[in-house]
Order: sequence, then C-alpha cells, then structure tokens
Amino acid sequence: MRTSINILGLSAYYHDSAAVLLVDGEIVAAAQEERFTRKKHDAAFPANAISYCLDEAGLSLDEIDYITFYDKPLVKFERLLETYLAFAPKGFRSFVMAIPVWLKEKLFLKVTLKRELASLSGLEQTALPSLLFHEHHGSHAASAFFASPFKKAAVLCLDGVGEWATSSVWLGDGSTLIPQWEIRFPHSLGLLYSAFTYYTGFKVNSGEYKLMGLAPYGEPRYVDLIKNHLIDIKPDGTFRLDMRYFDYATGLTMTNRRFDTLFGGPPRKPEAELTQREMDIAASIQVVTEDIVLKLATTLHKELEVDHLCLAGGVALNCVANGRLEREGPFGQIWIQPAAGDAGGALGAALATWHEYLNKPREANDLNDTMHGAYLGKSFSQDEIEDYLRGVEAPFHRYDDTELMPEIAAALDRGAVVGWFNGRMEFGPRALGARSIIGDARSPTMQSVMNLKIKNRESFRPFAPAIKAAAVSQWFNTESTSPYMLKVATVREERRLPMSDEEKGLFGIDQLNVARSQVPAITHVDYSARLQTVHEETNPRFHGLLSAFEAVTDCPVLINTSFNVRGEPIVCSPEDAYRCFMRTEMDLLVLENALLIKAEQPEWHDDESWKETFQLD
Repeated sequence: MRTSINILGLSAYYHDSAAVLLVDGEIVAAAQEERFTRKKHDAAFPANAISYCLDEAGLSLDEIDYITFYDKPLVKFERLLETYLAFAPKGFRSFVMAIPVWLKEKLFLKVTLKRELASLSGLEQTALPSLLFHEHHGSHAASAFFASPFKKAAVLCLDGVGEWATSSVWLGDGSTLIPQWEIRFPHSLGLLYSAFTYYTGFKVNSGEYKLMGLAPYGEPRYVDLIKNHLIDIKPDGTFRLDMRYFDYATGLTMTNRRFDTLFGGPPRKPEAELTQREMDIAASIQVVTEDIVLKLATTLHKELEVDHLCLAGGVALNCVANGRLEREGPFGQIWIQPAAGDAGGALGAALATWHEYLNKPREANDLNDTMHGAYLGKSFSQDEIEDYLRGVEAPFHRYDDTELMPEIAAALDRGAVVGWFNGRMEFGPRALGARSIIGDARSPTMQSVMNLKIKNRESFRPFAPAIKAAAVSQWFNTESTSPYMLKVATVREERRLPMSDEEKGLFGIDQLNVARSQVPAITHVDYSARLQTVHEETNPRFHGLLSAFEAVTDCPVLINTSFNVRGEPIVCSPEDAYRCFMRTEMDLLVLENALLIKAEQPEWHDDESWKETFQLD
C-alpha cells in the first residue's frame, strides 16, 4: 500500500508553463514546458513537463493525491472586468479581443485542466486527483519562503500582476505564511519596468533582462522625470503610477503618446539601432527600480523585525537590484527563488498545499535551501547519449572524468568555446552548469565571439561568471554565495585593469570592447558581474571542471551562458544540444562523458533558415 503523499503543482496559460512534483514535501522534479516543446516561454498546458515529473518519480497520475494550480482565474477575471468598467469606454477594442480567450480557455480553467489531464493520463475525469487553486502571489510567496533556508523571514513578492496584487508582503514563520499588505493593480513595479522594456524596443516578459544589461552603458538622466511624472514613491517604498501615461490596463500597448511626448519620441522599433537615449532611459528606470526595492526592504525590516528576506516574482530576477539590496539593505541575509517568475508559481502552489492545506511541518536550518541547486529537470544516461550519437553518425570520444576535465580545461585555455551538458537540467531561467556554454573569462574577445558567433544576439549583452564558491571573495567584492546567478557584485579593485584617458572618455556602446579586469569577458562596463558560485555539493562535475581550469590557469572563473541561441529555450536533450552545437561556431561539445570535436563531425545540412525558427526575444 502506498504511504507517500504526492503533490503536482502546475502553472500554465499565461507564460512560462511548468510542472513540479513533491513527494512527502520533498521537491523531486521540476521543469518548464518550453524545454520540451522548444517554444520559449511556452504558455500551453504543460503536458510534457507533467509526463517528465511523473516518469522521474516512477508514478502515474492516478498515484497523485493533489494537483494544485498557481493562480485563481475567477478572481483574475473579476479584475479584468472591473478594470474595463473603471476605464470605459476606453479600452473597448482590447476588451473585445480579450473576452473570447477568457470565455474559451481561462474562465472555465477547471474544466480545461480536467480535460487535459484526462487526455494525458487516460483516466476518466471522475478518477482524477483532487484539483486545488492557490492565489498567485501566495504561490510566489510559498516558493520563496518554504524552499528557503530560513526558519523565519520577511517575504517580498514583486511582479507584473497576479489576480489583483502586484506587490505583496508576507511573514514566513516555520510552516506558515502570514499576509501583511499588498499593492494592487494597476500600480505595478513589474509593469512599469516592462513599459520601459517595450519603449526601448525589447519584448515584454522576455527582454527585461536586456534593459537591465543595457543600463550600465547609460547615465540616469531621466530619474527625476520618471519620479515627477510617472510614479509617486512614498518614503516607505509604496507607490502609485500616473495611469495617463500607460495603456497596459486596457490598451494593446504598454505606453501611449503622452509617454512618447515625455521622453521625446516614439518607442524604438525592435532590432533598430540602440542610441544613447535608450541607454540613458535604461539606466534611469533601473535606478528607480532599485530605489523602490531598497525602500520597501527597509520598511519590511522595520515592520516585521526579522533579519532574513526572501524574494520572488519576476522583479526578483533583477539581479542588479538584488546585489544592491544585499550590499546596502538592512537584512543580514537574502534568498531569491531561482525560478522566481511564473514557472516557480507551480512550485509554490505545491509547497503551499503541503505546508498550509495539509498542515505539514517544515524543517529549516538557516543554512541550506531545499532546491537541490535547481538541478531538478530531466537527465540522460551515457548509454542514451551514445545511442543517439551513433544514430546520427556523430563521431565522439569517451573519457572518464580524470581524463576529460584536464582535456576540456586545456581546450578552454586555448580559447575554445564548449557546449557543456551534464546531469539534470536546471529549473528556472538560468543555466547553472548543467546546460551551459562555457569559455575563458580571461579572453578580451570572448564576449564578442560568443554574442555574435554562438548566441546570435546583441553585442552589448554581458556574460556571467561561474566561480568556485570558495574563491568568490578573492575576485569579487562579496562574501556571500550566489548559486542561482541572481546577485550582481563588482570585481575587486586589484583585479581591475587601468584605463587610458582615451578609454575613460568613451560613452555608450563604445565602452564595450575596453578590457576592464583580469577577466574582461565577464566584467560589465561598470565593473559588475552576475555571479554564479559553484558548489561541490550540488554540482561536483562543474566544480571539478573549474578546479581543472584553475590548475592550468590559476583562474577559478569561467564564462557560463545558457546553452541555446537567441530566441531558443535552453537545450533539454542530447539532440537539442547536438543541433545547437552544429548550427553555431562552438568548438567542442561535452555530453556527460562523450566529447565531440567540431572538426570531426559530418557536414551539417541545415541551412540558415534555423535563425527564423525561434522568435527573437
């Protein structure tokens, strides 16, 4: 007789669909649907992610006790209707476009979910597990606190919008989450940042990190303009937006002509040349965002009188703000959910079911989280990998780790770009050494090579360093760990390179090719870097590679970027990895213990049309 309690958490139908499986409260498997369908930010029912989670645990759907959805669609529909009524007759066109989708798919989501689950499992709908719905920000808060190391903590959730909440504050204590207060739609820090993402020509819900990466090239000239016209920020960090400048509540765009007039012109067209204006706008909204986050954190610390802070929601992926919060904020420790966006809502819904609905206790030691390094996705055995490679007649060499690590370290030292495929796939938007492209951070040309020849993306975008956790304070101005690549720190002074007067006088994108440190490929123009600290406990093979590289170079730092090209989800399978390897100018591919050399591979018959396969983000 089965004794375990199995909970399946789901997010779907908005963006970043995902599935998460808990067995007796432990996170056993988690994956985003996009990794299987190859459609970035896929919002469809996560059939593939569910199937993976069940297979990973050796379970069938009829062995699941509870299925929990991360959102309450009826409450969200209420917000939609009330918003249109409040703004009427403005927004009628948007209303007419939105309502059919709601009536067909979202309003009757319980029916839709049961139909999809029955189709996936072959079960009658009456035989399906109990179906629960959790509030959106409650799911974010649960993913942040219940998975964190902390026994007690303040919890801050910041995103675009859930049902009504756009910002929410909670007190996490043991196995309970106590709501404190919230800011409601349409006043949203996430949507404010997305409005500027749209205005600077990037894709909303995808390009926000580009805006963040662009900010250091500019000067924050528009901060006062933003604060005087767009947002009223109170001393406690709470805020209200002047909705006369925005169209996202009822319109088909994020901003309007009044916004255009304020900033001196229309939005930048996607893929158009970036000007100093966009860079300065990016710098300005980044400063405003950081100021709000710091003010809110100060308020929480004063009100809740705790020393730990947990973060979730899309804004929690702003690693620059997180880094500043850690350096300047009042909390002794902060922890950010690695799948902070909607995908992580599936995890939060499942954890809330375990701890709150079922009233199960929680153990925490203030040291270790329960995310297993975020390595919660699908893995492939060596036999599966080799069977695939033989099937496509791809030559490879098999090495054990004692041979492989020095071989790859030496190749990296020579300037090779390596596709690295190892263990279980990461859960969340960051590659953490399971599905990564890696290179030598000491190379002054590697950033340009990777951006233009490998990733097929904009040249201004910085790369992240992976560094052995024990060495982080020797290279960066921080003592803390950052296992999920969600904090920014600056390069230590003694690792920086002097600049000439001519280099100091450069502005904007002209700063790009100035080598600023001993690891120029990961040093942004403001000497910052988005850190991943690599821990032997959670990823021993990637840690071992860093050690091998350090033995050759005296440098424990590598470039770590996601294994994909622009617009493509991070690779999942050996097939995905091999295809990406052959389509780009990567030199080597490591699939567990199989090493592939580009020069030895058969001619690749794919044409350049693949660049149109993935919608540019």
